[in-house]
Amino acid sequence: MSSKRRRRRENPAHRRLPVGTAPGTLIADPTARATTLRVIAYGPQGCVDRSGTDPQAVRRYRDEWPNVWVDVVGLGDVDLIRGIGEQFGLHVLALEDVLNPHQRPKLEDFESYRFLVVRAVHGGESLRTEQLCLFLGDGYLVTFQEDAQDCFDPIRKRIAAREPGILGRGTDYLMYCILDAVVDAYFPPLEDLGERLDVVESHILTRPDEHTMAQVYGVKRELLTLRRAVWPLREAVNALIRDTSSLTSDGVRVYLRDCYDHIVRLMEIVELSREVCADLMDLYVSAVSNRLNEVMKVLTIIATVFIPLTFVTGIYGMNFNTERSPWNMPELDWPFGYLFALSLMMLIALLMVVFFWRRGWIGPQGESDTQHEEHP
Repeated sequence: MSSKRRRRRENPAHRRLPVGTAPGTLIADPTARATTLRVIAYGPQGCVDRSGTDPQAVRRYRDEWPNVWVDVVGLGDVDLIRGIGEQFGLHVLALEDVLNPHQRPKLEDFESYRFLVVRAVHGGESLRTEQLCLFLGDGYLVTFQEDAQDCFDPIRKRIAAREPGILGRGTDYLMYCILDAVVDAYFPPLEDLGERLDVVESHILTRPDEHTMAQVYGVKRELLTLRRAVWPLREAVNALIRDTSSLTSDGVRVYLRDCYDHIVRLMEIVELSREVCADLMDLYVSAVSNRLNEVMKVLTIIATVFIPLTFVTGIYGMNFNTERSPWNMPELDWPFGYLFALSLMMLIALLMVVFFWRRGWIGPQGESDTQHEEHP
C-alpha cells in the first residue's frame, strides 16, 4: 500500500455530544447520511419489501405479518429515528447510543427487547468499521446502519426467494443471519492483510527501507481496528448463547455457537497477524543492522589496508638530507627507490587481504569456516 494513501483513522474516544448533555439527548452528526427506511415483512405465506415507509405505517405490517425487519440506513434524521423508537418502545438511552456510532460491541437486555451493538467491517483502500445496532423483539428486528454499504443482500435475496429455511423461522434467526454475515465479512480483509504481510516480509529480506516499515505500521494499525471490533463482539455473542431469554430460541443458539466459533477464529487470526507484525519489525531492525554491519566491515577493511600504506608514504615523505648522514633516507639515492616503495606498499596490502581472507572477514563465510574446522 502506498505511503501517500490517506487512511481514515477511527477515534474510539470521539463523542459528538457536548460535555454535560442530559442523558437521552438525541443529536445527529451534521455530516451523517440522510435517513432512509426499508421494511421487509415475511412469514410462511410470503414476504413484502417496501422502502421509504413512514414510521407510522410500520404498525400495520406488524399486525399483518409474523416477522418484520425494519432496516434504517443513515443517522441524519433525528425525528425519524425517534419515531421508529416510539413505534417499538425503544429506550431513549439506546437510541442515544445509535446516534453516537463509536460504541464498543455489547449486548443489553431490556424488558421486551434486546439491544445488540456490533461493528461491520468495510475493506478497500482504507479498512474501516461501521456501527450496526440491532433491536430484537417479539416478531420484529430493527437495524440501524451508518451507511448503505452492507453485506445483507444475500439475506434479502433469501427472503425474496421465499426460502423456507428463513421464512419459517422467527426474527431471532434473522438476527443470527445478520451476525453471521457481519462476522464472515471480516475474513476477506484479514486475508488481504496476511498477503500484504507476506509481500512486506519478502521486501525486508531483499531490500529493507523506510517505506517497507511504513507498510508494517499501516497493517498493524488496521489490525488494531479489527481487534477493537472483534474482542468485545465475542463477549456479546457469548451472552446471547448463555442467556435464557425467550426472544432467542434453543435452535438459534446452536447457530450462534457456530458464529461464536468463527469469532474465536477471527481473534486467533488477528492476534497471530499482530505477532507477525512484531516479528517483521524485529526482522527489519535486524536486516538494517546487518546491512549496516556489512557496510562498516567493508569500510573498516579499506581503512585498515590503507593505514600501513599511509605509514609507508609518511616515512618516505620526510625527505631527510642524505648528505648530512648516510642513515638519512638512503632510498632517495637508489635508482629503483620509487619502485621499491610502491612494491612494499603493494606487498603489505596483498598480505593483509590474504590475512583477512584466511580469517573469514572477507569472501565466502562458509568456505572460511570450513577451513578453520579442518585446520584449527
